[in-house]
Amino acid sequence: MTTNIDKDGHALPQGLRERWRSESVASVWRRPSDWYHPAVDALAVAVLADADPSGAAFDLGRARGEHGVGIGEALDDLVCLYRSTGRAMPPLDAVRALNEGWSDAQADLVVSGACIDAETGLPTQQYLTVRLAEAYLDAEQEDLDPAMLHGLTVVDVAAGHVTGLVRAARSAAVGAALREAFGSGHPMATLGGGVFVVLTRTDDAIEDHVAELRADIERRCADRDVAVTVRRPVRVWVEPLPETHAEAVQRLGHLARPEPWEGIPRPAEPADAAGTDAPSSGGSGRLGAALPPGVLAADLWPYGAAESPARGRHVADEHRPDEPLTGPGRTA
Repeated sequence: MTTNIDKDGHALPQGLRERWRSESVASVWRRPSDWYHPAVDALAVAVLADADPSGAAFDLGRARGEHGVGIGEALDDLVCLYRSTGRAMPPLDAVRALNEGWSDAQADLVVSGACIDAETGLPTQQYLTVRLAEAYLDAEQEDLDPAMLHGLTVVDVAAGHVTGLVRAARSAAVGAALREAFGSGHPMATLGGGVFVVLTRTDDAIEDHVAELRADIERRCADRDVAVTVRRPVRVWVEPLPETHAEAVQRLGHLARPEPWEGIPRPAEPADAAGTDAPSSGGSGRLGAALPPGVLAADLWPYGAAESPARGRHVADEHRPDEPLTGPGRTA
């Protein structure tokens, strides 16, 4: 039997991993780019050696769970491994171990659930600050400017003020589209009010991701009530990372867009205007007299960017794939 050696020194029959991957991607796996994990090799070695696959299957199940793979997809992938070796089904021990590993990963996610925004299913701004610290550490270890390795891709979908179920529907749709377009390898977060940010690498094909994202948002937000709350096209720009982690955290704060009324008591309706459309004495309608001074001019209302994105580069609305983008460090 012909063998080759993987990076961990394991002997693997030539082409086994490729056969397993091909079988899985062709039938059950949704995103080919995130199929491989080092636990794949360990399980393949155990299967080929007729050794106990439980430990390796547990590790693979945990890895799948941590990366957001559903249990059904993970089990179907396990079946593909055994089919690629000429066996109809995996043994019960392997199935049980993979389930246990996946469940273990899910339990950890429940513990860290406070880092997840309930509406979008995306991490919170606080979580992203932790991942930003890792990016700055990577740059320090490589003795490079952080902006040479990573950038912040900012996505603004909001076309106006929206509340209640419509906001929840828009948030869920955009969150799903971001995960689909950028994948689990990119830390991302919601900043509120229809603003999202993704930590991207400078060598990423940003234009391709953005094109996929815009098309997916258009599809997911096709419902009339939701569609009117979404920019067309979705506004996207890329900002280089600032010099320090503290500056990056501050920048996230500037980009964040609180929901209207967040942190501001909702004004009481004037007693003499209840049930009427008559303007208040302030001349600004029923809300005029009760609003704190300057609120209408603040970034809380109407929905507007907290800070101009001019310092970054825009992903052009009508950009064609064969035209390079311009921006800091880029030439047309």
